[in-house]
Amino acid sequence: MTEIQRPGALYQQVAAAIREAILTGELTPEAPLPSEAQLMTRYGVSRPTVRNAIAALRAEGLIDVRHGKGSFVRSDGHPVFTLDRRIQHATGGKFVMPGGDVWDEAEEPSVHRTRTTKSTGRLLALGEEEELFGCDRLLTDTATGTRAMHRTLIPFEVAESVPALAEEPGQQPPAAYSALAKAGHKLWWSETVRARMPVPDERATLLLPDATPILHLSRITHGTDDRPLILEELRIGADRAEAAYRITADKQSTRRRQI
Repeated sequence: MTEIQRPGALYQQVAAAIREAILTGELTPEAPLPSEAQLMTRYGVSRPTVRNAIAALRAEGLIDVRHGKGSFVRSDGHPVFTLDRRIQHATGGKFVMPGGDVWDEAEEPSVHRTRTTKSTGRLLALGEEEELFGCDRLLTDTATGTRAMHRTLIPFEVAESVPALAEEPGQQPPAAYSALAKAGHKLWWSETVRARMPVPDERATLLLPDATPILHLSRITHGTDDRPLILEELRIGADRAEAAYRITADKQSTRRRQI
């Protein structure tokens, strides 16, 4: 790590020198940072200056502080968990989500009544303050320790037209799909994925390191006349997971344009 000879606050100079060491590979992913005492000696600065520099690098997502162990360069490795987002038809009119059985429920699902927001109303083609059944689940993958927050939102109007949903709005998504299909809906799905920074309760629940975004997946179940029937939202740490999809080509319309 080179001597600091840059303009700016002293802690920013120290942060810049450490950042350069990380970006050039002098400090490799998962490598421990030198101790505070070593950094103080190396740069001839005080302990508060070193701590401020490390805090700045944590905020940038370059450093991960592990309590009782010290500071480490954040890993740039491949995500440990792949979300297979396919939906498959099974026998008897049932639906299967490949890999769906890897999840354990960390706590009892919470079924509640709620209302649409501007965002959820747009996805469900409803106005704001429309009544919904909601179900929140905290999911864990015991093999990797990955956590995910899953939410299902069903409009009252949809549930009332499908007795199985009205009686049990908190059932697992594949069971809800089956209930809709038995009610006569020909189903298809659309999904969007976006990355964003978590709010505090998401960060705490998902056990995220500092400066870590989440993947926010929104899946809509469409039925007759392409009507949105169910909205599912899945939130998971972007440092832990990636989403995988099977994409098939739609048939091109053969209808002739009317002149």
